[in-house]
Amino acid sequence: MKKSNNAAKISKYMSEFLYDYAPNFLTYSPHTIRSYKEALTMYVMYLESMNITPNTLDLVHFEKNHIEGWIKWMTDVRNCCPDTCNVRLGSLRVFLQFLSSKDVTFMYLYQESKLVKRKKCLKKKVQGLTREAVAAILDEADLSTKTGRRDYTLLMLMYGTAARIGEILSIKLKHLNLDGVKPYVHLHGKGGKKRTAYLLPRAVSNLKGYIREFHGTNPNMEDYLFYSRVGGEKGMLTEPAIDKRIKKYAVAAHEKCSSVPPDTHAHQFRHAKASHWLEDGINIVQISFLLGHENLNTTMKYLDVTTEEKGKALATLETESEKNMPKMWKSDSNSLFAFLGLAK
Repeated sequence: MKKSNNAAKISKYMSEFLYDYAPNFLTYSPHTIRSYKEALTMYVMYLESMNITPNTLDLVHFEKNHIEGWIKWMTDVRNCCPDTCNVRLGSLRVFLQFLSSKDVTFMYLYQESKLVKRKKCLKKKVQGLTREAVAAILDEADLSTKTGRRDYTLLMLMYGTAARIGEILSIKLKHLNLDGVKPYVHLHGKGGKKRTAYLLPRAVSNLKGYIREFHGTNPNMEDYLFYSRVGGEKGMLTEPAIDKRIKKYAVAAHEKCSSVPPDTHAHQFRHAKASHWLEDGINIVQISFLLGHENLNTTMKYLDVTTEEKGKALATLETESEKNMPKMWKSDSNSLFAFLGLAK
């Protein structure tokens, strides 16, 4: 059977979305890009379970009833929690919105996807870090080593600005202004949004010393502030690498400070700073602005977090490795994965 013209378009636009549009126009975060790819991969897994092939793929397979079937399949077969299903649904909607911008015949798919109801989730409180816990983790960085000094500067900046780890790792030297009356750093957040975070004197002093040591007296302003040397090049550090370092420090710090969760992750520094701002009397509207939230409701979850009251940890989205997703897809010509450009 001959493949439909729509199938060819879907394949073309899926690759364009993942490898061109999303990284250049939607987000600077590798984590978000990975989330888009995992959602589409999961959707293709569902279609293949329904015996959909490149020869039979068409617009109908992205309509509302199929999306609802996909959510049920994720719940019943993949054992995905409601949060995971909702994140996957959101990613699929972003892709369908992109499709609608490329071809008017795809527009109804995006409109139908918006009618698919999100799964109900239990309201969760954020597990923050106490001020003592933050200090204890920072104290574990060995300042007698170069790596320790880098980690200390990175964690201090992450906490001081309440930035996401992806925003911190995306900072280039050109984004810093350390010599002005009000020193600041430009952060690039979700959806390519930019905001300015002002820096306190201690952070400025630390950053200047770090830059002298790691970048020299005549630095290349296009270099990443925090980098990893791979093949002689200064590449961007990865989020898993930093989270591994944080957990190492947290485990050691827990022995000295019981309020340090041994499984501390990078995003908890952002939660901690938000709760500490609240305790210091900064109102929720200002905190929302500092965090770069577009919707005040997003910030409201921080209201319940204090150093005395610890909520339940945010559920971590499952990774496909944890779900034992096969490392390689079928390579035969009838594979929907290969046809849609998702094969490795």
